Amino acid sequence: MSTWPDTRILDLLGIELPIIQAPMANATSTAMVIAANQAGALGSMPAATLSIEQLREALTTIRQASSRPLNVNFFCHQPPAPDADRDLQWKKLLETYYRELGADFDAPTPVSNRAPFNDAACKVVEEFRPEVVSFHFGLPEKSLLDRVKATGAKILSSATTVEEAIWLEQHGCDAIIAMGFEAGGHRGMFLSDDLNSQIGTLALVPQIVDAVKVPVIAAGGIGDARGIVAAFALGASAVQIGTAYLFTPEATVSKSHHHALRNAQASETALTNLFTGRPARGIINRVMRELGAINPTAPAFPLSGGALMPLKAKDEAGFSNLWSGQALRLGKDISTYDLTLELAAQTLEKIGRR
Repeated sequence: MSTWPDTRILDLLGIELPIIQAPMANATSTAMVIAANQAGALGSMPAATLSIEQLREALTTIRQASSRPLNVNFFCHQPPAPDADRDLQWKKLLETYYRELGADFDAPTPVSNRAPFNDAACKVVEEFRPEVVSFHFGLPEKSLLDRVKATGAKILSSATTVEEAIWLEQHGCDAIIAMGFEAGGHRGMFLSDDLNSQIGTLALVPQIVDAVKVPVIAAGGIGDARGIVAAFALGASAVQIGTAYLFTPEATVSKSHHHALRNAQASETALTNLFTGRPARGIINRVMRELGAINPTAPAFPLSGGALMPLKAKDEAGFSNLWSGQALRLGKDISTYDLTLELAAQTLEKIGRR
């Protein structure tokens, strides 16, 4: 008999611990996914910044090391229409930085891209048959979603409002990730682009729990056992944790990101659209301070990062995204495997199940 107060996610996904290691693009390694799986959590491989060949290679590595349930995460945004005038305005806004840092302003702007879920990605899902497939920014078109479901995969997606949670349930999600305002990385918002609609985890989780019948996974601001206990008290069946895993040796973060995570104060994160064109929470750095964290000139997702690439090459700390949630000061240097087991053990101790 399980010692956890709610076993719906454990039963649904076939995992031992109600913990999901968040899929963090460019920061999640196959080693992190494997270690999370081996500890009994759900390891999650992000696919949005990988080519089809890279994704296939990553999934092969994970499957060879572990037979436990695996989550593969995809973005399902609509690529933006070309807008040369906006692209030019954005680059001109950055021109003084190009001159200061010695970057070639007249060179072609690099392409910043994140691939949405498509037929090629769906074929990889059909080939590897991950037990869980999760999406960000809603869900893909029905024909693709039906193909994913036909593999037997359970479907998860992020909701940042109650309305989004209801929509996701109506469109076939098996469980919903309630993504509070505190969470790091890209906001999963898809029914509205109004940041004023975004809700903190403490208020969001119980309202989504009341609004849907499927299990709810709490995300945002959860970095230790206290947060997991609180999530259960709010009605969640599990938690998704991201920032805490960025402190592990398995995280593939840059030196600047590594340093910022360990030195920024809890108040030094903000939502910004500068790096991709969509709001995402990260540690405040030079370009966010000087241009404003949210700037209307930034091109639509995922294009704004291209013009920043030459600046990032010259000053990584000042011009790269340093994604982090608000619970960063709860992070500590510990392996993925040990962190997962520690979170579980301490949670069970606090709820009196050990």
